[in-house]
Amino acid sequence: MSFVRNARLLAMRGARLGQNRSYSDDMKLTFAAANKTFFDAAVVRQIDVPSFSGSFGILAKHVPTLAVLKPGVVQVTDNDGKVTKYFVSSGSVTVNEDSSVQVLAEEAHNIEDIDVSEARQLLSKYQSELSSAGSDKAKAEAAIAVEVAEALVKAAE
Repeated sequence: MSFVRNARLLAMRGARLGQNRSYSDDMKLTFAAANKTFFDAAVVRQIDVPSFSGSFGILAKHVPTLAVLKPGVVQVTDNDGKVTKYFVSSGSVTVNEDSSVQVLAEEAHNIEDIDVSEARQLLSKYQSELSSAGSDKAKAEAAIAVEVAEALVKAAE
């Protein structure tokens, strides 16, 4: 079989696969953490998430995706344009073919509930722990705590 014929067959198969997908015009968000459920299949316009592969925005009909959240701010824009921001420590985000999105966080809090001075105190505490850590395990744990605290301070400012 020639290269051109193979390419044509692959292109036709790809076109058929694309036609079979059923993307929705509405995006339903489920966003939860151990401490609270923030959204339960709520229809929203856009979600912006911080991930280890880079921050990205999600709209309806987004390509299916799975990503690991890094410490930072998840921003949710509802259909009226109101923006709400949440700090997440870690977790995962899943975008499905039907435009449903699940954000599952280890810990999440509304930005408005974060006290900047407490966040700075936490950062200072963890930086001290990092500098005095003796074992590799203690250093790694302290480095992770510093990373989360730095993101918390940045989010709260």
